[in-house]
Amino acid sequence: MATGADLRRLALALEGTIEAPHFDRAAFKVVRNYVTLAADEKTANFKFTPDEQEFKCMLAPEAFSPVPNAWGQQGWTTADLSKLSLAKLQNALETAWAHAVKKRPVRRKI
Repeated sequence: MATGADLRRLALALEGTIEAPHFDRAAFKVVRNYVTLAADEKTANFKFTPDEQEFKCMLAPEAFSPVPNAWGQQGWTTADLSKLSLAKLQNALETAWAHAVKKRPVRRKI
């Protein structure tokens, strides 16, 4: 069973991650946010691709569910931390983190 303290510790151990306030949540980001932690530290929202979201929700429906709005359609996925092992939490963090560190292509002005 994972906790908010576990998420915070594991996320901040990922290279370049900082913690910042995000409305009523704590956000963990590098170039962009990749996970937010609820104020009660019981749930977290991860940024996955839609395919990753579908896979996680199919594999562990008791732990993962799409955020119920347009954010969910973009891959944002809620996790019940109490339903995650530390290994599953680490995997979810690393998956979301990998997307957040990817650099966007540079647009050239002509």
